[in-house]
Amino acid sequence: MFELDFSYSVLLFLCLAAACGFEFVNGFHDTANAVATVIYTHSMKPWAAVIWSGVWNFLGVMLGGISVAIGIINLLPVESLIDQNIAHSLAMIMALLLSAIFWNLLTWYFGIPCSSSHTLIGSILGVGIAYSLLPEVAGAAVDWGQAKKIGLALLISPAIGFSMTVFLMLLLRVATKKTQYGDSLFKEPKKNSPPPFWIRSILILTCTSVSYSHGSNDGQKGVGLVMLILIGIVPSYFALNSKVLPAELSEPMAKIERVVGLVDPKPLSHPDSVKWAETLALSGKLKNDLTSKASVKEISKQERFLMRRDILVIDRNVKSLIGKDEVRLSEVDKKVIKDSARELRSITDYSPTWVVVMIALSLGLGTMIGWKRIVKTIGEKIGKEHLTYAQGASAELVAATTIGMASQFGWPVSTTQVLSSGIAGSMVASKGVKNLQFDTVRNILLAWVLTLPVVMIMSGTLFFLFRSLADW
Repeated sequence: MFELDFSYSVLLFLCLAAACGFEFVNGFHDTANAVATVIYTHSMKPWAAVIWSGVWNFLGVMLGGISVAIGIINLLPVESLIDQNIAHSLAMIMALLLSAIFWNLLTWYFGIPCSSSHTLIGSILGVGIAYSLLPEVAGAAVDWGQAKKIGLALLISPAIGFSMTVFLMLLLRVATKKTQYGDSLFKEPKKNSPPPFWIRSILILTCTSVSYSHGSNDGQKGVGLVMLILIGIVPSYFALNSKVLPAELSEPMAKIERVVGLVDPKPLSHPDSVKWAETLALSGKLKNDLTSKASVKEISKQERFLMRRDILVIDRNVKSLIGKDEVRLSEVDKKVIKDSARELRSITDYSPTWVVVMIALSLGLGTMIGWKRIVKTIGEKIGKEHLTYAQGASAELVAATTIGMASQFGWPVSTTQVLSSGIAGSMVASKGVKNLQFDTVRNILLAWVLTLPVVMIMSGTLFFLFRSLADW
């Protein structure tokens, strides 16, 4: 397979299976985020809710784009993925996969709503940092600018979930206070009795929205993980998008070369001068290389990864340079170079359809099992009262909106954290902080705090172990 030895082909298959396993675990770990409210308000039967959620998770992955997946891939600069020894690349991939799956399973077993996003990102950062500590490696093996953006998104999103749910609950209470709906919205659901049709419709709609947004965000993390595997192990086949015609990129490459040529390098610092010279040299070389090729197949397998690396280096340098005060360019030229760099990335920022389908199926099927442990935590253990219609609808509406907006910007956020904080916010809005079960909140916060460092240490340690075995 892909011209690999049989043993490496088997390992590649196992890595892909493990990635599907991670997304499968992600599915049944995060199912509760969408179905807890409809189950605890008796809006849907559990079996119907998880099947419905699974279908919409599948659609979310299929239709949600790949911007989040690209964000995951960019956490590790592509140069750090490739090693002349394929066993080293496998060591990196297996370390992050095993760490992510183990932590997800462990927290699921104890019924703790833990973030699969935190888990995956911690695993990637762990192997990246471990790689950078190797004596033969020069420079950082993690894109810390990208890591900062992702970390900020993960930090802010739970706060948004909590505060916006409190606000929405208070708004609902004021808006419905003098109407016939006020009492029914804020009362505990009758046991084994479905809510009125209009309330049930709203809750099913919010469940659907959370399921779809979960697929469009969390599902894309699985797509990014698979692309990390494929680019790291068989770069000659997956470094470039074969559906993009290289010759079509010669024009944006020429625009980049022209605008970079307008920059006066004299006021620049030495590192920025190096970036400027590197960008100018690479853009001229790539322009000539792209113009002469009718398709990706005409580029030699050895050159495909090198071309990908050069494109990503140009993109990073351009983003760094145009933000400097010393770089005096007109707003028109800045827009031209940004648009050209984005167009150029069309040959590197992609995912084959079969990868998206594979992850969509894994997430969708995983969503349909294993939901009880986390559902019980969300529905019964965050607050001291039974989940009301208003609480369930408010928390899920805020979660779906927050996650959907994050997906549009390509930010990976945690569905678990956003919805759990939303449920907590709805409980506080009902009867104040005293309405929270602090043991559960403490466990969730503890998992939130521990996930990154524990998984980073775990994946970094496994990377060193596997790499040592590969060299043995």
